[in-house]
Amino acid sequence: MSLLSIRNIARSYDMGAETVHALRGVSAEIEKGEYVAIMGPSGSGKSTLMNLLGCLDSPTSGSYELNGTDVSSLDENALSDIRNREIGFVFQTFNLLPRVSALRNVELPLIYAGIPKDARREAARVALEQVSLGDRMEHRPNEMSGGQRQRVAIARALVNQPSILLADEPTGNLDSTTGTEILALFDALGKKGHTIIVVTHEEEVARHARRILRIRDGLLASDEIVHAAQK
Repeated sequence: MSLLSIRNIARSYDMGAETVHALRGVSAEIEKGEYVAIMGPSGSGKSTLMNLLGCLDSPTSGSYELNGTDVSSLDENALSDIRNREIGFVFQTFNLLPRVSALRNVELPLIYAGIPKDARREAARVALEQVSLGDRMEHRPNEMSGGQRQRVAIARALVNQPSILLADEPTGNLDSTTGTEILALFDALGKKGHTIIVVTHEEEVARHARRILRIRDGLLASDEIVHAAQK
């Protein structure tokens, strides 16, 4: 069984008198441990697809099954629970709290999940070591480089041990050298068996993935394997 399965998923929005069809019936499956890029130009529907996969929105029609649960018709509370349990988000803008340490930032999802202090602190420490920031745990975001801040954000996304790491333009705010370092981290996480979905408009970023789904005009234009599966 696939970790993630979408069947003929569509999403339309009413914009005044006009209906905008952002997605027009997309089907795909992603297996556990795959590293997949979703690519497309601005307005293609890739961001809408990311919001649906991340349970930030619900489809107008079609079905979406995540880790054995049909999430396409869940209400907001149920979607929120799925998001917290199954999906780790990495954003272009880091979204870190500026006045608290890296360790505290990484702990946040575990606080929301009601995990006891000692257990969440240990999990946050392990997650930061996983992204090579074991020596920066007590530093605040403003004491870190952009690449280090994105590593903190990735550790925060990993700390709940989610089914999927979902990254939206993760190198968009970084210079090319730092962006390359972050992509190398994703490569390493992929080799360790994490399921990674990166949404990007950059070919160079997408080429790090094993597989590229190209979205155009709300449709799946192609599904390309670019690297053999890691053994």
